[in-house]
Order: sequence, then C-alpha cells, then structure tokens
Amino acid sequence: MKMLSKLFNYVLYTTTKYNIDESHGLSHAMDILRYANKIFDAEVMKYPNIKHQEKIIYVSSILHDMCDKKYMDQHEGIESINTFIGSLKDDTSMPIITVGEEKVINDIISTMSYSYVKKNGFPDLGEYQTAYNIVREADLLCAYDFDRCMIYQMYNKKYSLEDAYCDGVKLFNTRVLKHNDDGLLLTEFAKNNYKPLETKSRHQISQWRRLIGKKF
Repeated sequence: MKMLSKLFNYVLYTTTKYNIDESHGLSHAMDILRYANKIFDAEVMKYPNIKHQEKIIYVSSILHDMCDKKYMDQHEGIESINTFIGSLKDDTSMPIITVGEEKVINDIISTMSYSYVKKNGFPDLGEYQTAYNIVREADLLCAYDFDRCMIYQMYNKKYSLEDAYCDGVKLFNTRVLKHNDDGLLLTEFAKNNYKPLETKSRHQISQWRRLIGKKF
C-alpha cells in the first residue's frame, strides 16, 4: 500500500477511536493536503532546497489534527503518530520516515495551531521553516470554509444551527477574516489566494443568514 493510503487509513482509524468529527476528519485531511501541494509547488520554485522536504510537508499536513487537544491529550496523540510513522516501511522494508524527519514532523504539528502561534509566535525551525509555513498556511486556507466551522460547533458544543451560525460569525470576524491582517499568511500562494476564499466565506455567511431567517 502506498504511503498516502496508509496515512489516510490512519486518519480514519484515529477519527473513529477519538470520535473526531468531520470538521477535522478525513475530508479536512484531504483538503489540507491539496493546499499544501499547491503551496509547495509554488514555493519550491523560489526555495529549491525544500524539494527533499516534500514528504515531511505531506505527512504533517495529513496527520496534524490526529493529536489535536480539542479531541485528545496532545502528547498521547503525538506518541501514537510516532508509533505509526515508525511502522511505515517501503518495498524493501526500510523506514519511509527517518528519526530526524519524525522529529521535524512533531515540531510542525505541535506548534502550527492558531492558538499556539497567537500565544507563542512562530517557532524557529531553521531549515524547515518554509515547510512549517506551508503546512500551517494550508490549514489556515482550509479555515475559510464557514460550513466547516458550523459543523464543528454543532458536533462538539451541541449548538443549534442558529447558535452555531452566530458563534461562527463571531469567530470569522475576530479571527479567520483577519488572517492576513494579523500577519499569519507569509507565502506568496496564500497571499494571492486567500481573497477568493474570503469572498466565498462571506457568501456562505450571507446565505445561512437568509436561510435561518426564513419562517418555517
């Protein structure tokens, strides 16, 4: 089985084990991988040294929420991820991920969350800083989906549709729609592509406002 298939199977296993809802489950892992791939393709033209970090970027992208403290103890999640990564072998039974790469993956997924960055700032990952930014910003671009925000509120806070909408609007106004203003988008791809996603978010918010306001 190819590495990507194994990674997504691990996501399926972990989401079932920890009851991780669809806002941070398989579809999100797929979305962030696609964004990470697009950002990588743009960044590698300027920083060819990251070519050998492509595997780290994709593994971090797919697995980043499989240790999310909203659903589990983060340390426990990272230990499980490390055990899984250590089990990945190629066709010659050689490890796919080296011990050094495993540490970088740990560093990325444990410091990339919005709350971590707002509290502690960006970590210094040296030669892997661009890889870190790619994964982190791919996740930020996924955050522009207003429906995903409502889904999380309804699953985890047991909110009604109306309450999920109201809370979501507050979160978007204070956080998501300020990603660029807050200096969180550093790659050229993210800076060039967040605006259309922001427009889509506003359309989603507007449509839900009209639907919720209907008398039926």
